[in-house]
Amino acid sequence: MSSNSLRDRDLAYTLHPYTNLRLHEEKGPLVLMRGQGVKVWDDAGREYIEAMAGLWCTALGFSEPRLIEAAKRQMEALPFAHQFGHKAHEPGIELAEKLIGMAPAGLTKALFANSGSESNDTAIKLVWYYNNALGRPEKKKIIARRRAYHGVTVAAASLTALTANQRDFDLPIDRILHTDCPHAYHEALPGEDDEAFSTRLADNLEKLILAEGPETVAAFFAEPVMGAGGVVVPPAGYFPKIMAVCRKYDVLMLADEVICGFFRTGQAWGSQTLDYQPDMLTCAKALSSAYLPISALLVSDKVYQVVADNSAKIGTFGHGYTYSAHPVAAAVALETLKIYEERDIGAHVRSIAPCMQAHLARLSQHSLVGEARGLGLIGALELVEDKASRKNFDPARGIGGKVVAAMERHGVIGRAMMNDSLAFSPPLIITTAELDELFARTEAALDEVAATL
Repeated sequence: MSSNSLRDRDLAYTLHPYTNLRLHEEKGPLVLMRGQGVKVWDDAGREYIEAMAGLWCTALGFSEPRLIEAAKRQMEALPFAHQFGHKAHEPGIELAEKLIGMAPAGLTKALFANSGSESNDTAIKLVWYYNNALGRPEKKKIIARRRAYHGVTVAAASLTALTANQRDFDLPIDRILHTDCPHAYHEALPGEDDEAFSTRLADNLEKLILAEGPETVAAFFAEPVMGAGGVVVPPAGYFPKIMAVCRKYDVLMLADEVICGFFRTGQAWGSQTLDYQPDMLTCAKALSSAYLPISALLVSDKVYQVVADNSAKIGTFGHGYTYSAHPVAAAVALETLKIYEERDIGAHVRSIAPCMQAHLARLSQHSLVGEARGLGLIGALELVEDKASRKNFDPARGIGGKVVAAMERHGVIGRAMMNDSLAFSPPLIITTAELDELFARTEAALDEVAATL
C-alpha cells in the first residue's frame, strides 16, 4: 500500500479517541468517504447502514441539502461573531428563541457551547455558582448514577461512571457521588416489580442525601435513557419518584438530553417521555443533526435570576466559549429544528419505533442475546453467556467487539457498550424497509459469531 494512502497517513499522524491505540496501529482505520440518507461508504466503495447515526447524532441522516445550504448562506453573510460583552447575532438570537419555545416548561434561557461535555461542565459550574450566590457554600455535591455517561471533560467525566473514562485520568474529582443504575435486568431483586424497584432506588437516593447531609447536596444529573452505559431504559414511574426526592431536599434536577433530545424517544425531550421536569437541561448532537458542533444548556428562571443577580454583584458572568453560538453552527441548528417541525419528525419516530422495537424483541430469542430493550428509536441487545442466569461474557473475550466487527462485514456500523450491549440509534429518518435491512444484517452477524463459540 502506498505511503501516501489515507490509511497510512492516519496511522502516521492521528491519535484517535475511544480507541485501543496499539491495536489501531495493527488494524488501521475504516475510512469513510461519503454519506447519503442512513448509509455511508468507505474508501473502497463498500456501503454500510449507520446503525448509530454516527455517535447517536446524525438525526436527519447524511447530506441533507437544506443544512448544507444553511451553512453556506451563513458563511457568506457572517462567518464568525461572538456573544461576549453584550454582543449578539441573528442566528444565535433565533436559535435561543426557538429552543426555549420547544423546551420543557420553566426553562427560559439558553447558554451555548460546542459539545455535550462542555454543556454538562457548564451546568456543574452553574450549580456551584448558584449555591455560592445563595450563600450556601457547602451545598456543592452532585449525584449521578452508576453507568452514567455525561462527557469526558474533567468535571463531566467525574459524573460519568464508566471505568475507561476515569482510570488513570485521576478521576473523579471530589464532591461527585453516584447512586443506583435503574437497570432492572441486572439490578432488580428476585420478584421485585417495576414499582417496587423504582421505590427502592428512590429510597436509596434519599438515604444517600441524608447520609451526606441535605445541606451539602446540590444537584442530581440523569440521562432519560442511559446511552453509553448500555442503553438503560428506566422502569415506569422511576423518574417521578426520583424527582420527588430531589424536590424534598432542594436538589436541582438536571436532564442530560444530549442523546435523548430532539425526538429520539418520540417526544421532543426524553424527560417528557419519562415524565419529569428538569431545572436545567443539556442538549447537543441532534441539535444540528451533528453537521456542525453546537450544544446548549437550558436554564430555569429560578436559576437564571440568581445567576443574573450574582453577575451584577461581581461585575460580569465569567464564563463562556469563543465559539458559543457560533453563527454558522447556530444557523445549521436553527434549520435542523425547522426541519424537525416541518416534517413532523416526532410523528415519524412514533410511527416507526414499534418496527424497531419489534426487531429488537425478535432478536432477544437469539442464542447470544439475554435482553432486548429500547424506547423510540434507541435500543440495545445485551449479549450473555447464559440466558437463565443472565451471566455476561468475560469482557476479556471481547464478544461485543467481535459482533460489531461481523456487523461491519455484513454492512452495518454499530457499537458495543458496557456488558457487550449492542446499541442501536439510527438516523430518525430511517424507513421500515431500512430497519428490516439493518436487523437482517445484524442477525447474520450474530449468527456468524455464534457459530464460532
